[in-house]
Amino acid sequence: MPEFTDIDREDFRNLLLEIGKSRMPFGKFGIKAYPPAGVPIMDLPEEYLAWFKQRGFPKGRLGELMAEVFEIKAVGMDSLFDPLRQPQGGRFRLQPTRRKSIDFE
Repeated sequence: MPEFTDIDREDFRNLLLEIGKSRMPFGKFGIKAYPPAGVPIMDLPEEYLAWFKQRGFPKGRLGELMAEVFEIKAVGMDSLFDPLRQPQGGRFRLQPTRRKSIDFE
């Protein structure tokens, strides 16, 4: 049985607000791929966060927040972020990967 830490309502609210303001500064979903600020960490794909879980989250507060987002998504509670997404117009749209096409004409 996993251990759950006690967190009061105000601390949890503050954690969610901090997650809502945090964006991915580097990598596949960072500033270079999604200017000007990167993808909000609450909208990172679960598979991407799982990759970090296997190899280690970044050091510091960003890594801590990414770990929290992963845990929330892993238990199926992604909708918890919906109230944070609404003022921004909904879930951040990730760019579809483009297939390379070759035109022989």
